[in-house]
Amino acid sequence: MTAFNARDVEAFEKTFNFPSIRLASGKLVTLNKGDMTPERFTQGALAEWDHSAWERREIVHAGEDKVHVDTRFTRYRKDGSVIGGFDSVYVITKENGHWGVKIRSSFAP
Repeated sequence: MTAFNARDVEAFEKTFNFPSIRLASGKLVTLNKGDMTPERFTQGALAEWDHSAWERREIVHAGEDKVHVDTRFTRYRKDGSVIGGFDSVYVITKENGHWGVKIRSSFAP
């Protein structure tokens, strides 16, 4: 979340294991390294967005190389008003010694 809020594409990409899958708004999207660009922080569902914050992160299953996390995050505008809160499930995997987001299923647009 820190890298995302800072709009630090390089640091944000380090939080993933690519390819990574996102299921949201009825669409399954495969993300690869390099797909995130600075412009994505200002378009579509993020057009009014300034920052996000975790409301919940609870591990529901864990193994030695995979963890399922039940999450909720809130998106905020610059003035602090809420855009929305969204429940999600994250699958975090350990690949080649690196823990990263492999799959996200979210109710966020």
